[in-house]
Amino acid sequence: MWADTALILGAYLLGSFPHLSALGRLRGIDLEGDLHISLWRRGGRIIGLMGILGEFVKGITPVLVGKSLGFDLFIIVLAGLAVVSGQMWPIFARFNGEKGNSIGLAMAGALTPKPLLIALVPITIGAAIRAVPCLLDTRQSLRERLKFNEPSGRSRPRSMPLAMAIGFLLLPVASWWLGEPLIITSGYISLFILIMARRLTAGLRGDLEVSTNVKGILINRFLYDRSYR
Repeated sequence: MWADTALILGAYLLGSFPHLSALGRLRGIDLEGDLHISLWRRGGRIIGLMGILGEFVKGITPVLVGKSLGFDLFIIVLAGLAVVSGQMWPIFARFNGEKGNSIGLAMAGALTPKPLLIALVPITIGAAIRAVPCLLDTRQSLRERLKFNEPSGRSRPRSMPLAMAIGFLLLPVASWWLGEPLIITSGYISLFILIMARRLTAGLRGDLEVSTNVKGILINRFLYDRSYR
């Protein structure tokens, strides 16, 4: 019982650890908005990759620890959900964190790699739609293109947030189709709900201050993970 609680609580605290902000401080830069993108664009590719790698390490660690120590599958799934929740609602940042995408994918990969491969199909397509126009914009230097800023005159593509939503929705479907245990499929349903809840509520108050179109705000957030403004 105590070991189960320790694994779940430890997973939450690990997810909460503000490694992105810490990396930013090491480079003497202030991060804002999406911390992953901000770190990549302001700190450079190497430290940006370190930030992403840190998310992957945080996502897989509780699952791998639980498996290696023989914890019950139910507890391992809870620990996986806890580490994602910690990243989205971190105790060290007044419960206002990131969106859970990268750490959620890492957790799923450590739990069941095959369903993740299916979920990655739309995510990869969405990433390509997002990245290719940036990489082909010859008006910018290669260094600038690798920051993945939108080409001049283009609005921010909506493909990646929509692809992420489809990918996380596919996870429980793929898990069920591949015959994974019910607890894992249920865990992926819970993961989708948690990520969508964070997507719907992060910064929602600001949107409601500038528009009374609550339905439009929520639809925009659910599909495209962006502010109504």
